[in-house]
Order: sequence, then C-alpha cells, then structure tokens
Amino acid sequence: MNESENLDDIALDCHKLIASQQTLLLSTATANGAPDISYAPFVQDQAGCFYVFVSELASHTANLLQNPQASVMFIRPESESHNLFARERAVFGCKAEEIPHDDEIYAVQLQALSTKFGEVVNLLRSLSDFHLFALRPENGRYVIGFGRAYIIDMDDGSVRPVNSKT
Repeated sequence: MNESENLDDIALDCHKLIASQQTLLLSTATANGAPDISYAPFVQDQAGCFYVFVSELASHTANLLQNPQASVMFIRPESESHNLFARERAVFGCKAEEIPHDDEIYAVQLQALSTKFGEVVNLLRSLSDFHLFALRPENGRYVIGFGRAYIIDMDDGSVRPVNSKT
C-alpha cells in the first residue's frame, strides 16, 4: 500500500462502486459442482446484504436452492477503466438464503426492488416461479489495481491490505 493512501477513502470508493451498479454478477454452482455465472438486478440493505428476485427459469435459481454458496462481483465498466488487466472490482463470498413470501423482509425488499426498478417488479411478483434471495456476504475483497487488493471487513465495511497481518 502506498503510504499516502487513506484506507477510509478506499473503503468509500468500494462503497461507491457498489452503489453505482444496478446489477451484480452472480456465480453459483450446479448440482454436479460446475461453475455457472449470470447476473441479476439487486438491492442492498443497511447491513450490506444483497437481495435478488430471480426466476426458476434461470439456472442460478436452482443452483441457489440446492447449494446456498455464491459469489457476487461488482466491476467498473470497461469504458471507465484505464487498464483492462486491472479493473476496479469488489467480490464477495455469500451465503444465500431464500426469503419466504410470508416473511416481513420479503415485502420490504420487494418494495425496495420496485422503488429501484419500477413496475416490472410488480409484474414479476405476480409470477409464481420467482424467488427472493438474500445474499449475505461472509467475506470480501476489493481490488483497485495491480498490487492494490484489500480485504473488506464484513462488520463495518472497512478495508485493509491483503498482505496485512491484522
């Protein structure tokens, strides 16, 4: 880490990257363990949990129902990146949990999705094959360039260099 870098500013940049995105890249595993990558629109709550509303027609839904481990990634668009070998990105290992329709969180997060994405969410909500998942980050890493990788603290959102002992 460059001595002039401020870890609070770096953590803020990570937060800004996530806030600038409307979709997340979602990596799951099939029943036989094969990797499967897709994307989904999301909302995030105050605790840092990501919520996705996904159809059974998408392979990631069956994958999440069978195996609750997933990775999500937020990445700076290519058009905004100076070096495509070192794009800014945040990656989280998550535990997925399906939220039942009768859970209070279900209504709250569907409203948040509707506020963010509009009427399409109300249409999707009327379809019986859609599931709401909470993707709870268990670990995270933020990369902002060559040799500039940080561990994200899941409790407070702070960052520390990957090579740090603390």
